[in-house]
Amino acid sequence: MNVKRFAVAKYIIKRLVGLVVLLFLVSSCVFIMLHYAPGDPALLLLGAETTPAKVQELRSNLGLNDPLYLQYWKFIKNLVLRGDLGRSYQSGRPVTQEILSTLPISAQLALNGMIISSLVAIIVGVLSAVRQNSLLDNVTKIVVLAGVSMPVFWLGLVFIAIFSVWLRFFPSAGWGGVRYMILPSITIAAFPLATLTRLTRSTMLEVIRKPYIRTARSKGLSEGAVIIRHALRNALIPVVTMMGVQFAILVTGSILTETVFAIPGLGRLIVIAVYARDYAIIRGAILVCAVVFGIVNLLVDLSYHLFDPRLKFGES
Repeated sequence: MNVKRFAVAKYIIKRLVGLVVLLFLVSSCVFIMLHYAPGDPALLLLGAETTPAKVQELRSNLGLNDPLYLQYWKFIKNLVLRGDLGRSYQSGRPVTQEILSTLPISAQLALNGMIISSLVAIIVGVLSAVRQNSLLDNVTKIVVLAGVSMPVFWLGLVFIAIFSVWLRFFPSAGWGGVRYMILPSITIAAFPLATLTRLTRSTMLEVIRKPYIRTARSKGLSEGAVIIRHALRNALIPVVTMMGVQFAILVTGSILTETVFAIPGLGRLIVIAVYARDYAIIRGAILVCAVVFGIVNLLVDLSYHLFDPRLKFGES
């Protein structure tokens, strides 16, 4: 047991070190790209009718006139020593507060969408694989193709037109109670639902043809026990990997859904920051996205061993 715990700790430390290196590379790339991006944050904040002197004064106050290496050094030093991501150019609030006030909303939206897509995808994918080439299987193929092909913003607008404007069942914008969550949660679940359903079906088709499945059936086990206890457990390993990736994407990339439904989440914060050239918010948000991706991928790798304890750490 101690050897296993040591292996787990070693593996986690190794991955966290890799995450630190990744954050350094991401921050470097972001600083370089934002430095050469068109648009002047100071000019956008002051307006087109301002004077060049005021623009230069504001740029100096924001530290934008400093050399790029000096800006980067100050950012890294404040981040490492104080956990400070800087202040928003627009609101003047700490970037950490801005992100922490929006990230839980994006996480809740992503979690809702992931729960919907995962449950439906596993059930439909398993039934489609077990009943291959049946009516259910053919309908599933069509729905999956439609789900992958439909843009999220278009689907959201269709839902708003039908369920908000025409039927008046749900609000068309905002974030609050359950009624506000239903349409955006279903909208954001559409793409991962299609992807996970297709993956579940393909992995189940591969697993149910394995010799150990025939052996389980020959022992007299019921078909439900064979599918759930033997086939599904092994088929879920790649599905869990995709779930982790999709959840990270939903948390950090829900820009279109949050924009369509006017949800005050991280995605909408990034959109507003891009329009305003609020480099402090953009840098902080991208770093948080990288951290979310790294942590989710680590948790996914650790979860492999719940499905197959024979795996050694570092082999998943």
